[in-house]
Amino acid sequence: MTETRTMHGLNSLVFDNSFTRLLPGDRETVNSRRQVHQACYSRVRPTAVARPQLLAWSREVADLLDLDFDPFASNEAAEVFSGNRQLPGMDPFAMCYGGHQFGNWAGQLGDGRAINLGEVINRRGQRWMLQLKGAGATPYSRTADGLAVLRSSVREFLCSEAMFHLGVPTTRALSLVSTGEKVIRDMFYDGNAQYEPGAIVCRVAPSFTRFGNFQIFASRRDEDNLKRLVEYTIRTDFPHLGEPTQDVMNQWFAEVCRTTADLMIHWMRVGFVHGVMNTDNMSILGLTIDYGPYGWLENFDPNWTPNTTDASGRRYRFGQQAQVALWNLAQLGNALVPVFESTEPLQEALDLYSARFNSGSHEMLMQKLGLSAGDEQLDRQLISDLLEVLQLAETDMTIFFRRLADISCEKESQSVAIGHDDALSRLLTDACYVPEQLTESVVQQIVGWIRRYQERVQQQSISDTDRRDRMNRVNPKYVLRNYLAQLAIDKAEQGDPSMIMELLEVLRHPYDEQPDQEHLAAKRPEWARHRAGCSMLSCSS
Repeated sequence: MTETRTMHGLNSLVFDNSFTRLLPGDRETVNSRRQVHQACYSRVRPTAVARPQLLAWSREVADLLDLDFDPFASNEAAEVFSGNRQLPGMDPFAMCYGGHQFGNWAGQLGDGRAINLGEVINRRGQRWMLQLKGAGATPYSRTADGLAVLRSSVREFLCSEAMFHLGVPTTRALSLVSTGEKVIRDMFYDGNAQYEPGAIVCRVAPSFTRFGNFQIFASRRDEDNLKRLVEYTIRTDFPHLGEPTQDVMNQWFAEVCRTTADLMIHWMRVGFVHGVMNTDNMSILGLTIDYGPYGWLENFDPNWTPNTTDASGRRYRFGQQAQVALWNLAQLGNALVPVFESTEPLQEALDLYSARFNSGSHEMLMQKLGLSAGDEQLDRQLISDLLEVLQLAETDMTIFFRRLADISCEKESQSVAIGHDDALSRLLTDACYVPEQLTESVVQQIVGWIRRYQERVQQQSISDTDRRDRMNRVNPKYVLRNYLAQLAIDKAEQGDPSMIMELLEVLRHPYDEQPDQEHLAAKRPEWARHRAGCSMLSCSS
């Protein structure tokens, strides 16, 4: 593809489809639920829908695909990204993969409600897979219908793009289309199923390959296809490593471990909790993938999980995400043993993950505090004590760090005492959910930590202006709080999708002060504490 290719509409998309061209496919052509062996995918067409309507569109993702047209001017985009119309060059398929779910091997899983349309090559030579989530049943749907509802689709569309603008590696979302049809769902698994509006998201990523794609072949002792998939993945998704020799394979697994560690650091930085970190939800490219029962850490609680299915075990709680990622990498490593000459490089890569996460998370927290490297022992103690202070009362993590940046650390203006420091008063008022928890003892402990923090800043001779700029580049002001997404869902279900694009516009600039949007940076309102969709969520969608 040349750099001079102009940008136009959907018919200009150039498809390459190396996944279906170079890897083994399902020999059975009937779209029936079944076990699929010796295949990376099954060809399957999306299920036609009644009245597709485009609700939301990401111009940034459209730019990645060299698309330059008004998608709302006609129904063309809605027809294509609902699956009703297939463009020339598309080769729709669903992937076959397995996975560990909540720590237990689940066998074959696969794309049960996702259908890949094909791989687009843009004018810069980049490869982008287009995938419809909620486009109908596939051989991997098991007992499900392969569809998605509007509420989960709004959340997926918005969070995919919000994470990108936060600087977190992620799959992307091009479009959100309502289907004009109803889908039955039991949101709470309590026997009260209801009909809900259906919708489809077009997800975009260089690759949707997961740890589970490799695990399924290993579990079936299909070493030939396991090796084929490894070699294809290296050539296609990691071409900078070179041809897949044994040494390159070692480098590849090490890179997967590094990018996964970096992803966990980003999640912890912005307070994101994935909620369902099964191995089939782990991207080989170190991307956030599969936005289901996710949540944003509002009250700083390392034990919080947004997933109702995980409420008792809390396996995927905020504070354990890094350990779960390492466990998942170990399962991937176990699956790769048959195609590696030695297990030593696999173990070295896992050790690399731990070292990278430990050093990277410390560096990340230093950045959140606006500090430069110095006395590491002193800094680690300061950070450790902060994580304890944040749990003395229900404290909003996002707001706390933004308000901390406003507290002066310069000697001539320093006055840390409640009632005398407006910035401290704003921090306590804006970031704390339950005022009654701010007892005299709690306030004294918070003030005590802030005094130590000020002294540390003074030792590094950092001006308030420089520190505030540093902190506000890594501590977002705007995140996709669950209650905000729910408000957009409520309006969309009533026929008004406008809030989806309004939220997207604010989330495009999560680190900026946006005076007209201050209400979207406020802590979660009390009415949303226990409302469905505003706190914890189920896997049902």
